[in-house]
Amino acid sequence: MLMDVSSEMIHALLPVYLTVGLGATALAVGIIEGIAEATAAITKVFSGALSDRIGRRKELATIGYGLAAIAKPVFPLASGMDALIGARFIDRIGKGIRGAPRDALVADLAPEGRRGAAFGLRQSLDTLGAFLGPLLAILLMWAFANDFRAVFWIAVIPAFMALGLIVFAVKEPPRPAGLRKVRNPLSRAELRLLGGIYWAIVGLATMFTLARFSEAFLILRAEEVGLSLMLVPLVLVGMNAVYALSALPAGVLSDRMDRPTLLMSGLVLLIAADLVLALLPGVLGLGLGVMLWGLHMGLTQGLLSALVAEAVPSELRGTAFGMFNLITGAAMLLASVIAGGLWQAFGSEATFLAGAAFASIAMIGLIPLRRQLA
Repeated sequence: MLMDVSSEMIHALLPVYLTVGLGATALAVGIIEGIAEATAAITKVFSGALSDRIGRRKELATIGYGLAAIAKPVFPLASGMDALIGARFIDRIGKGIRGAPRDALVADLAPEGRRGAAFGLRQSLDTLGAFLGPLLAILLMWAFANDFRAVFWIAVIPAFMALGLIVFAVKEPPRPAGLRKVRNPLSRAELRLLGGIYWAIVGLATMFTLARFSEAFLILRAEEVGLSLMLVPLVLVGMNAVYALSALPAGVLSDRMDRPTLLMSGLVLLIAADLVLALLPGVLGLGLGVMLWGLHMGLTQGLLSALVAEAVPSELRGTAFGMFNLITGAAMLLASVIAGGLWQAFGSEATFLAGAAFASIAMIGLIPLRRQLA
């Protein structure tokens, strides 16, 4: 939660800072965001595999949180786009190193039959940080008269608080006796042990990701409809408020009911969000679209993580989450570049209509998997 407060204080303002302050185009924002997220995803596969090989998660998670904390002061110190891209790159490497080991640690700690709730809680707290971060950005932009750098400096504080918590407060459970030791988690033989259901979940999540490009485009849409610079972060505040409130109930519900139905509902909500953002003008359309977007995230993101955790052997969970994030991260890069290119060439409507089309394809792909995932 604390690291998300820090990251989202910066992320809520960075697209506007790049376009208004430094003259970047929407396509450039899409490429920067896509490369940043893809970098995190590529790193996750190696950190996840390493956590399986050494049989421990916390050390790698600590390194990841440390890199992210160290990168934060670069944002207020940067004088040009190159330094900002570099800081974003280091920050995402930190996210990549911590991501898969942290998710595997959550799965290791969660009781059987409660992993949906555990990942829902993790997603809810994560998103609470993403809610508080933009809200603080709004208040601080008002307090510092739209001084981006001052806000970026304040964002450094919760990043180092998060680092302190992982170092001193988080305890890793002992490795179960008799658990198989994995010598080369990324070998072909080990990857085959992940199983067909796991790879089907990865394929489905990839289509989800192509439909759900970077939230930076929600911020650009807010600027397009005329929100002031100070109020632009309200987009992420609203989206993450809905996301945080819905993630835990959705996770609890996923332990008790048909999971494919929840995933299908999430896709319907994403299609509705894209159509509203594309076709309903003004602040009303923006607000409704952002709320639907956040609700779809709450219904689907924790559930996909729970499905991954339960589909694979426990000794390969780090590798499974790493591969999952690698492939979906590559899809995020492609989705963000496509979204930026469509926005620049045809306008925002084309970007969101393309998202609705990809979500429809994902819905069709979910139909034959319903029985296996139930």
